[in-house]
This record gives sequence, C-alpha cells and structure tokens, in this order.
Amino acid sequence: MKLAFNLFFSFALTASAFAAAQKPNIIVIISDDLTTTALSCYGNTICQTPNIDRLAAQGTRFTRAFCQGTYCGPSRASFMSGYYPHATGVLGYTSPRPAIGDRATWAQHFKNTGYYTARVSKIFHMGVPGGIEEGGDGADDPASWTEKFNSPGPEWKAAGVGETLEGNPDGKRPVVGGNTFVVVEAEGDDLAHSDGKTAAKAVELIEKHAGKPFFLAVGFVRPHVPFVAPKKYFQPFLPYEKLTLPPKLPGDWDDIPKAGINYKTSVNMKMDERRQKKAVGGYYASVAYMDAQVGKVLDALEKSGQADHTIVIFTSDHGYHLGEHDFWAKVSLRDESAMVPLIVKVPGKKPAVCRSLVELIDLYPTTAKLCGLEVPARLQGRDISPMLDNPAHAVRDAAFSVAPTSKGFLLREDQWAYLQYAEDAAQGIELFDMERDPQQFTNLATRPENQSVVEGFKAKLAAKLKAARTNDLGRN
Repeated sequence: MKLAFNLFFSFALTASAFAAAQKPNIIVIISDDLTTTALSCYGNTICQTPNIDRLAAQGTRFTRAFCQGTYCGPSRASFMSGYYPHATGVLGYTSPRPAIGDRATWAQHFKNTGYYTARVSKIFHMGVPGGIEEGGDGADDPASWTEKFNSPGPEWKAAGVGETLEGNPDGKRPVVGGNTFVVVEAEGDDLAHSDGKTAAKAVELIEKHAGKPFFLAVGFVRPHVPFVAPKKYFQPFLPYEKLTLPPKLPGDWDDIPKAGINYKTSVNMKMDERRQKKAVGGYYASVAYMDAQVGKVLDALEKSGQADHTIVIFTSDHGYHLGEHDFWAKVSLRDESAMVPLIVKVPGKKPAVCRSLVELIDLYPTTAKLCGLEVPARLQGRDISPMLDNPAHAVRDAAFSVAPTSKGFLLREDQWAYLQYAEDAAQGIELFDMERDPQQFTNLATRPENQSVVEGFKAKLAAKLKAARTNDLGRN
C-alpha cells in the first residue's frame, strides 16, 4: 500500500512538473472586416454572437482597441511583424518580409522557441473573394509557420439567392465578384464555405497537437464581402425592412474634409434605403455564421482538455462602417473603422472589461511575456499583460492608426480623436470631443478656441511618425 502511494505521489509530482514546464498554447482567431458594433458582447441587441460572448465572459474584453492600418494589408503586416506600417513600409497588400529581413514575426518567434505554429486560412493578407476562390496563399509568410492550410470556398458564386447591392440602382446588375457589396443567401451547410472549412481544420489541429505547445492562427474571412452564408443565418434578420440604420444628420459632410469622406458611401454606391438595410442584414448574417465557427473552435479546445492551458485571443484586422455618416466598409479613421474587437482569455485571470487604449501591435510582446519567451526590445508594441490583472492599468496616452489610401493619420486619446490628412495637414483636419460627441458628428478643428489643441496634436503626430519610422530596420 505504501509503495503504491509513493508511486502515485511520484507520478502526480511528475505530471504536475510536466504541466508547469509546458508553455501555454496560443490560439489567435482573426475575423475579417468586423466592427465592434455588430457584436452582442459590445452592445448590439439585434445581431447575437453567443460564442464570442462566451469568450468575452471568460476573458478580458477591451473596449478601446485600435488597428494600425484601416484596411487588411497594412494592418495584418503590422500586428504580425510587431511594427507600425510606416516602419515596414507595407501600405498595401504585400508581406512585411522584405523590410523586416530575417527578424522573427509574431508566429515565427514562437516557432523559434519550439512551438508548433500553424496558419489556417487568412492571417497575412489574402484577397477576398478572389484569393479564397483560388485557394492560394496570398501575401503569406512561409517562415512563420510549421504548417499552413488554405480554405477555398465558392464565395459569391455559391448556389443560392443573391443580389448585388452596390452600383445597381435599377436592379439589372448580376451577382458579381470583387470588393463589392453582394448578399448571397446560400444553399448548403457550414462546410460548403471557407469559414466552415477553417473551423474544421482548426478543430483537427487542436485534437492532433494536444500535449505539446502550439501557436494556432485561425483566420475567418467573414463578414468581409461578399455577405455569403448558409441561408439559416439570415432568418433572424428577415424581413430586412425591419432593420434600422444609424442616425443621419442633415449636412453631416459639410465640416468633413474631402479626404475624410470615405471611399464607399451610400451616394457613390447608389444604395437606396432598402439596399442599405439589406446590406446590414447580410453583414449580420455573415457575422452570425462566423460566430458559429468560433464556437466550434472553442468547443474543441474544451473537449481536448487544454482550455486551462491555452491563451485565446479574438480580434479583427480593422473595423467597418454600416451606414454611420452614410459611410460603408473600412478605410475611414473614425471609430467604427479604426476600432477593433479584442478579447484576451488567459487561464487563471479573472474576467474583466478594460477601457484603456491598446493597439493590435501590443499582442506580439504581450503573448511573448505571458508565455515566458523573450520580448524582443525592437518591437514597437507594448506589453499589456498588466491590464489582465488590473483593467485600469494604462500603457498609452494615445492609439495610432493610418489610412494610406487617404494619406490619413489618427491619434485617439481619452477625450480627443484627431484625424489629419497628409503629413503637412494640407488635405484637412478633423477634431472630435469624444466625451461630448462620441458619434463624431461635429468637427471642432477650425474653431478658434481649439487651435492650441490642434497645434498640440500636430506636434504629437510628427513625433509619432518619427518614432514609427525610427527603428532597427534602418528607416530614419
């Protein structure tokens, strides 16, 4: 009996030591073109996202997280490399590798320390819908991954009931591909589409790699256009006419610089109210479908017995306009486009809501710190892990984001949102008091009483751009 007890005690110690020695797993789930305003855990009462809500209830939900580029390519190259877009020079749809040389990306840093690293679908830039139809790698970085997996899907060609909403005022335009607002209430089940395949592969990898540290990056392409999902996900939003649009103020654009008018608007897309409401419904259905796939990944993690040893992160590459100011899609520097959902669940940490300003490039150093890895001093992100214990902790006075297509820059502070177009401000400035005007309707930049605030922001932005460009990449 004593021998049996000693053997059991010895085994228990060994198992305990093994668990302590094993570094935490990382699962990073990245949605595409997802605004916080579409998630029920961020306050949406129409679009229900129970699986993302479940993760939020277990982790820390950040209410003021910002991307560093307001469209896919620059944002993804930024947070995956740990550098601002102006450091890497990636202001389009390319890989950051030419600029960063042999410096390790976020995933590669984990790979170099013994982690199994895998990409499923879109992590670095990948064209949607074209790249998904082709099933190619896009602007991927092979050195980041032990293995990589793509998830081809039919996208706008899916069988079902489809309509092109953009540039189709007479209703005669067929369903088309490209970066176009198209809704397809599709036939078939979840696995008929890219995100269903992505979830299935992620589930398989979680099961296969239990017991050794892994870094799993799961990229869902919805709700990026086309708004295509199995038709059951559209049911809660039918008829589309019941949906409401954001408030619209007469003369809203009168105080917005030309460069600040978004590239997609209700006007240039020729979308009447019916089409606008259907666009919202199609977007919500795509979000609901994506949320269901997130649930499959979370369920697999729980079933595998690794949930208590796995850090889970959910975010998006940038936000999205759904009719605010008559703007649609991404690129804008207003909160709907520049702000992203961010949920971080770390085993042993209490659930919380954090209102401190954070940036997506903070994820690389933060996860390295949480897993006991070296945090490279060269990184431009900051360790936000103290916020997981103290949500009031702050590491930034301002969040920084860029919109290369409009030559725009954002500095977002607690009280102020400062938007400047062109480095010399030649294309205009916007200034919003976020405490009094959270929906950003009144541009205060030209008012005499605010000129000292504007001049202060000009100086802060110049200093931020200099710091963003000055790093060990040799860009000075």
